Amino acid sequence: MKRIICALLALTMALSMAACSKKLSGTVSTDGSTSMEKVIGALGEAFMEANPGATFTYNPTGSGTGIQAVAEGRCDIGLSSRALKAEEKASGLMETILAYDGIAVIVNPENSVNNLTLAQIADIYTGKITNWSELGGSDAEIVLIGREAGSGTRSGFEEIVGVVDQCQYRQELSSTGDVITTVAQNPSAIGYASLASVKDTVKAVQVEGVAPSEASVKGGTYAIQRPFVLVTKEGVTLSETAQAFYDYATSSDAASVITAAGVVPNT
Repeated sequence: MKRIICALLALTMALSMAACSKKLSGTVSTDGSTSMEKVIGALGEAFMEANPGATFTYNPTGSGTGIQAVAEGRCDIGLSSRALKAEEKASGLMETILAYDGIAVIVNPENSVNNLTLAQIADIYTGKITNWSELGGSDAEIVLIGREAGSGTRSGFEEIVGVVDQCQYRQELSSTGDVITTVAQNPSAIGYASLASVKDTVKAVQVEGVAPSEASVKGGTYAIQRPFVLVTKEGVTLSETAQAFYDYATSSDAASVITAAGVVPNT
């Protein structure tokens, strides 16, 4: 009897060791939010470094397209910089909050305006305030830059500021990078972008006297913030490799990588 027990224990240990040493292979495909490029790219790199046989791909198409890609089975995990809508959840899609990101209101570095209230931002984007001189700046027409319809950043910004479908955009651009570049090139422009993506080519203004930062987003004092979401489909089993990435990204092990990417982990 003792020999049988010892044999079973040895077999169990062997199976456990084999499982632990099993190497992942295959591809994890993600699709969606351009605002999540920095954080999802960092997570993908860390995952592939730990699993050399695995391949991670990211298709920066925008939140709406990424959500649709999951629904149609064209990727493993969708990426959205807004919460799922009720109708999206009703269709069988599921959301997991990966992190929280501030949406920075950005102006050209030459702009002397450093602080705006939510009410002022709303008035700017709805066309009630049209000149920087009304805000203590130079006498110049305000040029409104925003994202395209379907963008998670646009949805988050408009919902928080209270200007859904009311914005008088001069330009509607298809990526966060395009918004930053456009504002950087125009002293009269104003735009909005993921805090994690903001570069020193633009200036992020304070909102209600609070600067956008990891600390102010985490502490809840910065007003314009939204979730970064991983989207999956109910009833669809992820591949072993895709599930391993999902488990890693949502674990405490990934917190330092997410923080280094400039957003606040939801762990």
